[in-house]
Amino acid sequence: MRTVCITLGDPCGLGPELVVRHFVDAPAVDDRFLLLGPAAALDRELARIGQSRFFTVVDDPAQVSTKEAGVYLYEPAALSGMPFPPGEACTEGGTAAGVSLDVAVEVLQAGLADGLLTCPLNKAMLQSAGFDFPGHTEFLAEKLGVGADQVCMHLCGHDPHDASPKLRVSLATTHPPLRDVPALITKERLLRCLRLTTDFVHTLGLEGPVGVCGLNPHAGESGRIGDEEIKTVIPALEAARDEGLDVVGPIPADTIFHFAAKGAYSAVLAMYHDQGLAPLKLLHFSQAVNVTLGLPYPRTSPDHGTGYDLVGTGEASIQSFRAALDMLQKLVEAKR
Repeated sequence: MRTVCITLGDPCGLGPELVVRHFVDAPAVDDRFLLLGPAAALDRELARIGQSRFFTVVDDPAQVSTKEAGVYLYEPAALSGMPFPPGEACTEGGTAAGVSLDVAVEVLQAGLADGLLTCPLNKAMLQSAGFDFPGHTEFLAEKLGVGADQVCMHLCGHDPHDASPKLRVSLATTHPPLRDVPALITKERLLRCLRLTTDFVHTLGLEGPVGVCGLNPHAGESGRIGDEEIKTVIPALEAARDEGLDVVGPIPADTIFHFAAKGAYSAVLAMYHDQGLAPLKLLHFSQAVNVTLGLPYPRTSPDHGTGYDLVGTGEASIQSFRAALDMLQKLVEAKR
């Protein structure tokens, strides 16, 4: 039986609401789900919609390993009695997110869970609470002993009920200022991302090459509009092919996504954040999943933020959360 760990993220944000809405409507579960975060945030949403608890509180995450399929909640002691005002950015929300992530790491390393879904957090509040990480990806990479430079951020459209082609986009860089991107595009970084992306699409049972964006307009036009393609991107592609990886490029970014959306590529490696995520969110805004490639355990997340303005309204889309959970279960099953 699979055991899936879910952090509530910032409990002042949408995480608790999405968890409640999913499990209240879900049919009987076949897995064990371990929720990490404050019970009060879940109870608040349950009261709003007039539903009773669907989870059982445990005093120790280790207890879940002896349980039947179902939904269980562990509230870290440090969060007991702490206020979490709904819809507000506050340090307490960052504390809850960081503490829950620390527990999630312990749970994974102890073999008590097979994978992790992280609900949204507020990066500024996480840092305000004393957790000096830009976000989930870097936090988990360091705490799990991998290092932030050894993972790759990947985002993909995913719908469990629709098998039509979806964009799948890995990012060579994550959130640096645009002026810093060229120096961060190295042969080693690109090669690592290509390896991880290839492994990921193979895990999903997908065929077809990984298409690689150029950094510059028109992929540099043979060096006339920048030489990063000649100096860095092409050597990385040649090295990848020498390893047996099926990769093509560099392809101009204004062209590659048109064909990728039609299924020509199993995934795309983009050079920077907006280059890859603008087309992804155009097509899959409500169904995008964030996957961290390179961690020792599968990890997914809905591809949206805390949505403070939507908390308590019932208007937030739940599709990205459900897509992230389905993707995580597929990755866990493939790894078993």
